[in-house]
Amino acid sequence: MSHPTLDDLRTANARFDAEAVPGSFHTGRYRLRYSTWGAGPTVVIVHGLCDSPRSFCMLMANLVDAGFRCVSYDLANGKDDDAVFGRFKHADYVDDLIALLDHLKLERPDILGSSYGSTITLAALAKYPARFRRGVLQGGFATRRLMRIERGLSRLGRYWPWRMGQLPIRYRVMERLEKHQFVGCPDDIFEFLIQCSGETPIRAAARRALIIDKIDLRSRLPSIPHPVLMIGGDRDALVPRWAEAEVEAGIPNVRRVEFSPCGHYPQYTMPGPMAAEMAKFLRDG
Repeated sequence: MSHPTLDDLRTANARFDAEAVPGSFHTGRYRLRYSTWGAGPTVVIVHGLCDSPRSFCMLMANLVDAGFRCVSYDLANGKDDDAVFGRFKHADYVDDLIALLDHLKLERPDILGSSYGSTITLAALAKYPARFRRGVLQGGFATRRLMRIERGLSRLGRYWPWRMGQLPIRYRVMERLEKHQFVGCPDDIFEFLIQCSGETPIRAAARRALIIDKIDLRSRLPSIPHPVLMIGGDRDALVPRWAEAEVEAGIPNVRRVEFSPCGHYPQYTMPGPMAAEMAKFLRDG
């Protein structure tokens, strides 16, 4: 499997700034900011717990070059977008996604849900099947209870005013727990993860984590009629293999691709192979 180079990262970042067209509108719950990049069949990208649209710039650059149009957007963060997090439920994230489709007049786009975004994607495919054509899940899961310490920290984090990057020991913790998932990549790729995820408000990540602790979408999986591609890594330290297997077992039309050596972040560590698998799957339809 090929890993990105530092030049790949720099070029994709520069292209995202130069070529992606930004926009925004109010869903009634928050001001949703989005970007559209490229021309062709549309892929909507739903990011994860501490990600952002820029996190996918290398993946999107490959998809755009393969003839796709990428639509990426920011989930509600409660910092500068009018979101009132005390009222936000998982279903609201789903309805905000549908509001984006309505705003851009997208008819049956394909959709990629990454990690936490996979839960939004699964719920949307089940609730609004006619609105989508095919689905892709990266690090996907239908349920995942938090550990006691994760739950406790998330409850405290709901009220912290800082961004993730301002936590004093965050870099050392992520370096210890996650850097091994970036084997074969330049150090700058890991630093890019640190930079992108560091922009997320702590209270946004905390409230999303508490939503994860409560949701269980397993009963909805059999009702998803779409072809679904699951993309996983052989050393994913965040979403256990059993959680992906539950999704595989529940969706009628699904197949899984596993990258190696790869962790939870193929959009950072293997954007080229990930884009190639997505393009092949999406063109099959």
